[in-house]
Amino acid sequence: MKRLLKILTGRLTVTCFLILIQLIALFTIVLNLSAASWGIHLALTVLSFLLVVKIAASESNPTFKMAWIIPMLTLPMLGWLLYFLFGRRKISEHMRKRYKRIVESSKNISKEPPDLLGEIDDLSIRRQCEYIQRSSLYPLCKNTSAQFFPTGEMFFAEYVEQLKKAKKFIFIEYFIIEEGRMWNAVLDILKEKAANGVEVRVMYDDLGSINTLPAGYDKELEGYGIKTTLFNSFRPSLDVFLNYRDHRKITVIDGRVAFTGGLNLADEYINCKVRFGHWKDCALMMSGEAVSSMSVMFLRLWYYANNESSPVYDKYLYPETAETVAEGTGYIQPFGDGPMSGHLTCELAYMNIINRAKDYVYITTPYLILDNEMITALKLAADGGADVRIITPKIPDKWYVHILTRSNYAALIKSGVRIYEYTPGFIHEKAIVSDDEVCIVGTANFDFRSFYLHFENGVFFYNAPIVSEVKADYLSVLEQSEEILFENTVQKNIFKQFGAALLKLFSPFL
Repeated sequence: MKRLLKILTGRLTVTCFLILIQLIALFTIVLNLSAASWGIHLALTVLSFLLVVKIAASESNPTFKMAWIIPMLTLPMLGWLLYFLFGRRKISEHMRKRYKRIVESSKNISKEPPDLLGEIDDLSIRRQCEYIQRSSLYPLCKNTSAQFFPTGEMFFAEYVEQLKKAKKFIFIEYFIIEEGRMWNAVLDILKEKAANGVEVRVMYDDLGSINTLPAGYDKELEGYGIKTTLFNSFRPSLDVFLNYRDHRKITVIDGRVAFTGGLNLADEYINCKVRFGHWKDCALMMSGEAVSSMSVMFLRLWYYANNESSPVYDKYLYPETAETVAEGTGYIQPFGDGPMSGHLTCELAYMNIINRAKDYVYITTPYLILDNEMITALKLAADGGADVRIITPKIPDKWYVHILTRSNYAALIKSGVRIYEYTPGFIHEKAIVSDDEVCIVGTANFDFRSFYLHFENGVFFYNAPIVSEVKADYLSVLEQSEEILFENTVQKNIFKQFGAALLKLFSPFL
């Protein structure tokens, strides 16, 4: 009873309730106006029709088009209003210009890594790196070592040790932070470091942490001397930008090492708290030249979120230790993505790997909610003879998302893609590895929110030792996973069929 009361009185529930009241009020006004005047009714009907034509002719993803055209046709009095409130995914010109100014301010930072693209003989790899550099503005790097952590427990042990070594600054950016063993241990170190003069910055997504941190927690952290930013505060207003969340996971320490991967700072990620069986995740730590890209990545969004007009980068880049990393570590390219860029960097970086696969491509993702382009790429790779395998969770964290994930199995399996479910529990890992040459480890799921709406980040590796480690981890997980056969994907219950089809129709919103 106490848990239910806490949920009902929580900030998420209250905020959503206030937004719902606003929507109901708007809908009531529109319906009353429509009923009071046939002229208004006709005008709104014509408006809905014109919007349907506009959406159909747009360059949007076909799945997005269908998700809006059907409500427009079935609810012409309300569909247009929903579209104006939530359907236009364009960021305001003011926001874009402000973000562009911040990005421009980081282009002339000192001691940029040299242009390495000419060293890559493989044309498809060079084009991949060129695309990432052009779309996300982060250069290809060498002289960067990377350590792969196949479990949250291994990551956390090293994470704490590296935090303790901080002497100059610590940058922390996560979608979810939750009070508990993991975060409390980190916070104790941050408080000590801040008290000793280390610059500590923490940025977390407000909606991502709305149920895991108390209201005003950012002020509490500020009281410890920790500079804190609540990214995109979740307010009771009909603001389209509320849909764009910071899903990134980044820690940078002294410009010396950087961490990223699928892990948030909450106890289930290190299996101190069991929610959906065993939680499988991964992370990586980098040291060397590429760490500076992670610093810039953090600072760009930090300065944007805080509306700072005089960004400073130089003092956070390229410490002396960056030059001491031995050669032979391959090519490494961190990258960021988000609605400000105008690109689909994460999706297309994944897709480029799938399209060039000759021998195999292995994918781990907690959610498999795909657009037509990604489904086509996976099918073509399998039809072309590549061994395409995808691992998803057996135990879901969101039942409706799991239904959508499974709704994609049949079409992929029919084309030769092999699907597995991680039987011990929930796999939250986001990684792709191919042909013993390339891999990406990062934060982006194979779903619409990661590809189209969220701020995400990842790291692309080519001919680096970590590629074999990611493959070995995948094969280890495969041994604990159950292959899904085509006959097991056939849903005989007509109501469940309809439910899955309805969810799939509106998958861009989930």
